[in-house]
Amino acid sequence: MSSFPKTKQLHEHLLTPGIIRSLAPHDAFTAKVMEQAGIPLLFLGGFGTSASAFGLPDLGLLGLAEVAEAARRMTAAVSVPVIVDGDTGYGAIPNVIRTVREFERAGAAGMLLEDQVFPKRCGHFAGKQVIPIEEMIDKLRAALDARQDSDFVVIARTDARAVEGLDAAIDRANRYAEVGADVIFVEAPQSRDELARVAREIPKPQLANMLVGGVTPILSASELEELGFKIVVSPVESLAVTAFAVRRLADAMLSDGRVDGLSEQMWSFAQLKQLLGVNLPAVK
Repeated sequence: MSSFPKTKQLHEHLLTPGIIRSLAPHDAFTAKVMEQAGIPLLFLGGFGTSASAFGLPDLGLLGLAEVAEAARRMTAAVSVPVIVDGDTGYGAIPNVIRTVREFERAGAAGMLLEDQVFPKRCGHFAGKQVIPIEEMIDKLRAALDARQDSDFVVIARTDARAVEGLDAAIDRANRYAEVGADVIFVEAPQSRDELARVAREIPKPQLANMLVGGVTPILSASELEELGFKIVVSPVESLAVTAFAVRRLADAMLSDGRVDGLSEQMWSFAQLKQLLGVNLPAVK
């Protein structure tokens, strides 16, 4: 566990050579599992929060207070940095300012701010719309100025690829970089060549979003590093793996009336207690 604040930990990661391999836990428990495994950076995404906390899709249905509370629970559970998805900032510039400050108070090391029209849609859903570039620049400037901790990382995300094309998305990304965004995230490139262009033509650390089943081809962390990316994240796969495992558990109970036949595919009770810091002896 580092003695440095999580914002400084994140800046150290960004300055250290090599790509940062990250995941997006959907709750505090999965965050602890990932941290124990050695994942150095976590993302709290809107998709995972919507699905895990409320059983809802990522269609802009959650408000700032709900996401900030999820962030507070997650950051309290782990010692590694957590970046929180700030969507569109939940409205106009005053909302963006409040979002930054709420996320800082919640213990986040950084946030994403995107240029979709509010309410947003998941980045790999159809029907997205983006706001004018100058409006996003004003929101981004407000977010950067609102930081009380200068190490708090602001990731500027553009969803323009699906709406205006790749050239426009790269142009937006470079404008956001000029304003001072710490990291750039061009959502949903549609080929390896597009990923290569994004990495090559934007002179800032960049995030690659590797959604299994999304519109972007899946490349390994090593391949993305060769292209020039700094962070790779799998955004919803903790939900997908959990859904698969829980369904197997339910099927075993319905078919066999017991679930111990899955013992090789689950953690032991002792491992769960250890993760959660329970040292009480078992009942004899």
